[in-house]
Amino acid sequence: MSTKAIRTPPAGVDLSCDVCGRTLLRGERAHPYLDRGAHRTVCELCTGRAEHEGWIREGTVPTYDEAEGRRDRGGSLFGRLRRRREANAAAEPEPAEPPRPRQPAPAAERPRATDRPRASERARAPERPRRRPRETRHVRAIPSSAEHRIAFAVDAFNASEHPRTVAGVARSLGLPTVSVRPVPEHPSVVAIVIAWELCWYRYEFDLADEDAGVRLAVQGQELDELDRADREPNAVCDDRGLLTAA
Repeated sequence: MSTKAIRTPPAGVDLSCDVCGRTLLRGERAHPYLDRGAHRTVCELCTGRAEHEGWIREGTVPTYDEAEGRRDRGGSLFGRLRRRREANAAAEPEPAEPPRPRQPAPAAERPRATDRPRASERARAPERPRRRPRETRHVRAIPSSAEHRIAFAVDAFNASEHPRTVAGVARSLGLPTVSVRPVPEHPSVVAIVIAWELCWYRYEFDLADEDAGVRLAVQGQELDELDRADREPNAVCDDRGLLTAA
């Protein structure tokens, strides 16, 4: 049985714990430790913390496999290198064997033309998905008379959101003068000009493309900017902004 020496501080010398910093009492046991070559004093209560920090108690040596150490150190340098190379070679997986080229079948085993499946027996190729037909764009026939084109344009204007704008301006400037006439350069387009003394709006409606609806083409502030035909009224507007052909 091994015996452990108990160190007690001599009279007149105060020892303190290097972990908690507490001064050891008279007769209290102090444990010597080594911290990277430096001597440390640890009280009975802080031995666990010292070992957790990696300090080594004096008189103890960490265990290791002495036989393995001697075996690694023994022999020549070339012998140790050869043993390591052999160990690494044993650990590496063997390379996969490359696939061998396929040998052609003998003439006797080749299928004859009569053995081949007929065209009717072959698997049919999957049919391609049919494309969805394009949506047909409905184009309305353009009326031949100017009166009908004007009537269609007035109805389209009243069904849009533009009457609300006209009604808002009319509350401040009064009822406007309205001119609804087909555009000579574009027979399918009808121009709707709504004018006051201080401003005017020109809307256009294409009878060939009713889905586009009535759009605001241009606006201005001077009546002189309008053509003479656009200043001749042929329709009326009420306080709700709705138009009626005269």
